[in-house]
Amino acid sequence: MTTAATTPTRPTATPPRTPLRGRLAVLSVTLGIFSIVTTEILPIGLLTSIGSDFAVSDGTAGLMMTMPGLLAAVCAPLVTMATARVDRRVMLCAFMLLLALADFLTAAAADYRLVLVSRVMVGITIGGFWSIGAGLAGRLVRPASAARATAVIFSAVPLGSVLGVPLGTFVGDLAGWRTTFVVMGVLSVGVLALMLLVVPALPPVQVTRASVLRAVLGRSGTRFALLLTFLIVLSHFATYTYVTPFLERITHAGPTLITVFLLVYGAAGIVGNFVGGALVSHRPRTAIALAAGLIATATALLPVLGGWPAGAVALLVVWGVAYGAVPVCSQAWFAGAAPDAPEAASVLFTAFFQATFALGALTGGAVLDHLSVSALMPLGGAIAALAVIAVLLAGTRFGHLGVRAAPAPRRTGIRMG
Repeated sequence: MTTAATTPTRPTATPPRTPLRGRLAVLSVTLGIFSIVTTEILPIGLLTSIGSDFAVSDGTAGLMMTMPGLLAAVCAPLVTMATARVDRRVMLCAFMLLLALADFLTAAAADYRLVLVSRVMVGITIGGFWSIGAGLAGRLVRPASAARATAVIFSAVPLGSVLGVPLGTFVGDLAGWRTTFVVMGVLSVGVLALMLLVVPALPPVQVTRASVLRAVLGRSGTRFALLLTFLIVLSHFATYTYVTPFLERITHAGPTLITVFLLVYGAAGIVGNFVGGALVSHRPRTAIALAAGLIATATALLPVLGGWPAGAVALLVVWGVAYGAVPVCSQAWFAGAAPDAPEAASVLFTAFFQATFALGALTGGAVLDHLSVSALMPLGGAIAALAVIAVLLAGTRFGHLGVRAAPAPRRTGIRMG
């Protein structure tokens, strides 16, 4: 289907597919996104270990989070436009190969500068793979199963986001942080092999133009979605990037306890994703305001209650539930602001989310290096509180956007094909 966001290329037939091959192709894309999201946020749980090995501060180590976000923000629109006429299967495989090389380079790096080079490679992969892969479900399975396939692909985001850090930390504690990246590199190679086997040729059928990206960006609803995303994501990644140093220094938790805490946070995040996905389709303002308010509350109270393990884990549960709802809520606001241009909305969401991700990690690192981790948490909470205020001040002005949630992860268990 051609929308205002696209210019059709010459017609191409949808490649023939069997139900089994379609399901496997969807699984390969899902695993690809899971690998990418996990690799992107993996340094959060390994921050102090990596920083110690290279004798750099926690703030400088935080550049491992900043670099991919900045590159992904630039690559999302550029890759979408520059590779619009290249077979999508070729591009997906190329990005998975790049991700595997980045993981192996990190594991073998003898100098911190090589780690940063590898994170540049990760950033290119994030922007390129996500901008292409997120919308391919309808071409991999039968039309009647497209929504279910999309749900499966999108489930990789919360799973990678909330499980990647604790699992990576667990492996790092057992065998060292370099082993964690070796494992991710092996997983990426496995995903690449699966894609080569099951993903059919996917000739491009649409071209997204820069002029339409500008048009969508000019809409008031899109700008409001940008504001909310900026405040919430900035708050979260300015603080959560450095949650491990907080748990070490303030809660005085050891490596094993930190891993448990992060696993609890991850489980809470999955719950939050389900709740946010269900709530945002009916009450979008409530969903986004509640998520922001809970993040503000949890981070502001951490310096007060986080000195005790029970207080820290309770607040991490609240935080996990809140942030688990953010990606689906934020993306729903973007989609609702541009229902006639879904690909353009997806590109803008990816680019802005990643840019704010990077800025949050950079800002948090600067505050951490110049003040303290205890001062960082309430500052992050104050930023999240501004998002709540923005929603309240806007009132029902944006209630006409028709905000629609992305396919809910609760449907991922439904059989496709």
